[in-house]
Amino acid sequence: MPSPYRAIFAAPGTKGFSAAGLIGRMPLSMVGVGILTMISEITGRYGLASALTGTLALSAAAVGPQISKLVDRYGQRRVLRPATLFAVAAVAGLLVAAAKGWPDWTLFAFSVLAGCVPSVGSMVRARWTAIYRDTPSLHTAYSFESVVDEICFIFGPIIAISLSTTWFPEAGPLVAALCLLVGVWWLTAQRATEPRPHPHEEHGDRTSALRSPGLQVLMGTFVATGAIFGSIDVATLAFADERGHKPLASVILAVWALGSCLAGIVFGLLHLKGTAERRWVLGICAMGVSMIPLLLAGNLPFLAVALFVSGLAIAPTMITTMALIEAHVPRAKLTEGMTWISTGLAVGVAVGSSVAGLVIDAAGAKSGYVVSMSAGAAAAAVAFAGYRRLTRPAQGEEPATDGDGDSRAERAGRGGEDADRVA
Repeated sequence: MPSPYRAIFAAPGTKGFSAAGLIGRMPLSMVGVGILTMISEITGRYGLASALTGTLALSAAAVGPQISKLVDRYGQRRVLRPATLFAVAAVAGLLVAAAKGWPDWTLFAFSVLAGCVPSVGSMVRARWTAIYRDTPSLHTAYSFESVVDEICFIFGPIIAISLSTTWFPEAGPLVAALCLLVGVWWLTAQRATEPRPHPHEEHGDRTSALRSPGLQVLMGTFVATGAIFGSIDVATLAFADERGHKPLASVILAVWALGSCLAGIVFGLLHLKGTAERRWVLGICAMGVSMIPLLLAGNLPFLAVALFVSGLAIAPTMITTMALIEAHVPRAKLTEGMTWISTGLAVGVAVGSSVAGLVIDAAGAKSGYVVSMSAGAAAAAVAFAGYRRLTRPAQGEEPATDGDGDSRAERAGRGGEDADRVA
């Protein structure tokens, strides 16, 4: 790896928790598309498949921030292990219900219970933040973790769809659940790098991190961004199925993630100038505009190229988002704040996949990308409307500026300009 990435692993324990996070995050890209493939293989009903995926996402959106709030209060090990066991048991119930042909309501019930899955990515980023807070290395660490996210999205759909189409329909979600179990257990076994919990004091602040105006803007925008992701997953699977090459959907989705992965690697090496807020708005707009070529796709190769270009805007935007969260959320609520972004994405994925599934059943696979384009336009509109909130000083337990008046987001986004001073 280039030297900035090698440097962040000089701290003891960083390789271990990052590797555990990679395994634990594989379900992020495997469960949804695995359930889509499983249900479509068993029943052929894309509407039901997308509705189940949306139900799981909504459940995770409701429960995830509460799990992270408990993590901030009691620590990762005490909270993540029981939550993971519950989620894995629920996924197992869903697979049995699908295989045995139980009534649809049982599938939805297990999908709701499976939403107890923890946000492993937020846990790993919280560890990086505890080590490199207020240093340029944090930008590199966030960039690396965004690349890891995209690695999951490159290989996760391929693994899930391939297992469910070539082995047996339930194989994809099953392997995803096992990855979650192994990853969380390995991560929580590493106590030395676990962030210090912040128990509530008798008269301490017990409010949610979502009271931050800046975090509200970020979450609202990522609801629309999640709708982009959810609708593209469903539309791409259906698009490939219509053309008789359903297994190739995983390859096309991997190309999409590859574009984001490469952009994230380059972004982490840049010496950035200007404000993080402006870069973030530009990134959201770029994602929205990149949806337009998807409507022109007439074959799988063209679709793959269009998705690759679209992916170039994802990782840089996500990296900048994490820097903004660190600037607008108090330290004692950082894990919860990061999870609210995942919650926004999950809600968006639920809406996007459900609407796309209904539209596809009614008008064909290509119409699903209309949902993606509409979601991109909505994300850009919310980002523009909330820009002023992001530029205001953050309010909370920690100051948003240092002695020179630089925001934490701006310092985290500048990259390596101050590396020599930090060293």
